[in-house]
Amino acid sequence: MQLVLPDDPIILGLLASLLAGGATGLGALPIFVKKDFTRRTLDLMLGFAAGVMLAASAFSLLVPALDIVLLSNDVIQIFTVVGFGFLLGGLFVHVSDRYIPHEHFKKGQEGPSSSMARVWLLVLAITIHNFPEGLAVGVSFGTENPLTGISVAVAIGLQNIPEGLAVAAPLVREGYSRKYAGGLALLTGLVEPIGGILGVSVVTFASSLLPYGLAFAAGAMIFVIGDEMVPESHSEGNARLATWGIMIGFFIMMILDNIFTLLFAA
Repeated sequence: MQLVLPDDPIILGLLASLLAGGATGLGALPIFVKKDFTRRTLDLMLGFAAGVMLAASAFSLLVPALDIVLLSNDVIQIFTVVGFGFLLGGLFVHVSDRYIPHEHFKKGQEGPSSSMARVWLLVLAITIHNFPEGLAVGVSFGTENPLTGISVAVAIGLQNIPEGLAVAAPLVREGYSRKYAGGLALLTGLVEPIGGILGVSVVTFASSLLPYGLAFAAGAMIFVIGDEMVPESHSEGNARLATWGIMIGFFIMMILDNIFTLLFAA
């Protein structure tokens, strides 16, 4: 099957990150049918999202980055390019987490003190790790194979669906209207096109930065998984259930990544 896509990678990156980010709004829709969701359900879904992100980081970001640097037959570049980009991505999220005021539902307020309303601090917390997701989608469309970008976009969209519910459901539980909670869930995802357009623009106009960009996006996402998603999903006694969610999410994304290649590579 031949997949027909726009020729401009910047347009592709923008559209794909917009669709992936909009999936948070899709994930929030169940709150309009059911007001409350058990913590077990939310932890399972958060674990699933973490597994999808983990598989996308490994197969769709780090593997292509390694493939690019290995073409030079310089093993040192594994450390100086992929390793450096990977660690820099984690450092970016770490610094953002330290110096941008925000608040988590469980861990409370982090970063510098702020007089902002709590709901906006909660939105900022989600935004900090949604930006790297959009960046990952954008950067992945800088590769020669657009299937890499499609795979990453699908992965981010998949994990944004349960994430949207994980954002909206606690807000409804705290007394916010369903419409307000759903709107905020959608808003947190719409930061991703900003990261998407930035990522694809940089690697398109400076192609030598592509392996750095891929590794950076992977490092940022894996940092978020280890620092926020796994601890959050394990904090209420549902660690084993959340771990199975990670396993299922990783497995599904691993299969999808290869299915895309088989279906559209010909």
